[in-house]
Amino acid sequence: MAALQPALADRLALAASRAHQAVTAGTSPHREAAGVRCEHTPADGWHVEVRCILHADQRVVDVARQVRDDVRNAVSAYLSQQCTSDRVTVVVTVTRTL
Repeated sequence: MAALQPALADRLALAASRAHQAVTAGTSPHREAAGVRCEHTPADGWHVEVRCILHADQRVVDVARQVRDDVRNAVSAYLSQQCTSDRVTVVVTVTRTL
């Protein structure tokens, strides 16, 4: 992946942390930051959208699948540490190539 500002790991950690705090407080969280959007609904669990820019020499489908799997694993691991077993859906959108 060529770009995702700010760093994906930082944004995922921040979104998951804030969302967990909002769930604990009883509110409906919806967080959006550059490149990552995270939303929780009681019926559907977690929905994470990742927008990224790729290098032109990369296959979009391969990178999108890898990002989806990595994000799903990271969010699921974080949720399991919080004793939550919500379903996690990840959608990756490649906005352009460089």
